Amino acid sequence: MSDRFEAELDPPFEVLEPAMWRGTAVFNSPHSGRVYPPAFLSVARLDLVTLRRSEDTFVDELFAGVVRRGHPLMRAHFPRCYVDVNREPYELDPRMFDGRLPSFANTRSMRVAGGLGTVARVVGEAQEIYDERLPVDEALRRIEGLYKPYHRALRRLMTRVHRDLGAAVLVDCHSMPSTAGKDERPRADIVLGDRYGTSCTGVVADTMERLLRDRGYLVSRNKPYAGGFITEHYGNPAAGLHAIQLELNRALYMDERRYERRSSFAQLAQDLVDMADCLAEIPAAQLRPYRAAAE
Repeated sequence: MSDRFEAELDPPFEVLEPAMWRGTAVFNSPHSGRVYPPAFLSVARLDLVTLRRSEDTFVDELFAGVVRRGHPLMRAHFPRCYVDVNREPYELDPRMFDGRLPSFANTRSMRVAGGLGTVARVVGEAQEIYDERLPVDEALRRIEGLYKPYHRALRRLMTRVHRDLGAAVLVDCHSMPSTAGKDERPRADIVLGDRYGTSCTGVVADTMERLLRDRGYLVSRNKPYAGGFITEHYGNPAAGLHAIQLELNRALYMDERRYERRSSFAQLAQDLVDMADCLAEIPAAQLRPYRAAAE
């Protein structure tokens, strides 16, 4: 990375570690970053308010209380529309770039087609971020300088917990608009995505859902979000590695137009801390590696 790049995003992400570790849960907020590099803003055709529509605003703050209760929290400072760590490392749209992409780039995924690759083409309702093509080297710089170090740090964190306790549970923390574009029907309050039961053992999702329902939240499983790249690639229940995505309806805690916290913010944050405590109470034996029964 260049000195300028490092100065704008210093640090690009951080791991908040508890003074006393408790349980197997690791919390991750990959899309709450809100440090927009001036060089990025200078080439974007959209204003900052519009660019922030893809941001999981305040999600890292909502989960910050878990650190005091013994659980680590990792969070990005760079924004999702700059580089998205919840994608494959080279999920790129060739129409966005001047120059040839690496031969191993995934240029045909559904996410690329929708403009939401590792380096996004659009935000919000398909609003184009750039007027002109970006140099391929710019995409590779973001991937090498931000994406890869982020995942190295997340892997180290999961490995540390897994090594010490025999299991690790990654809670990937996100937010969603209260309505889906032209569909004005309200969404669930919270969506839990476990890749239809493949990224974590059932006790993890059941424990989270039970606590949240008891607190009065409308909880959905896997619809409309079943979990992205992180949930899919960090979850391996047979090895004692569990991952679940949690999506919060933004109307629960913020004014989506003004990017301001609602009065309900503190109560939701407390409920999420209590959920983390419930995860910590799951017996480690229920989370450790297992072998499928022989057929």
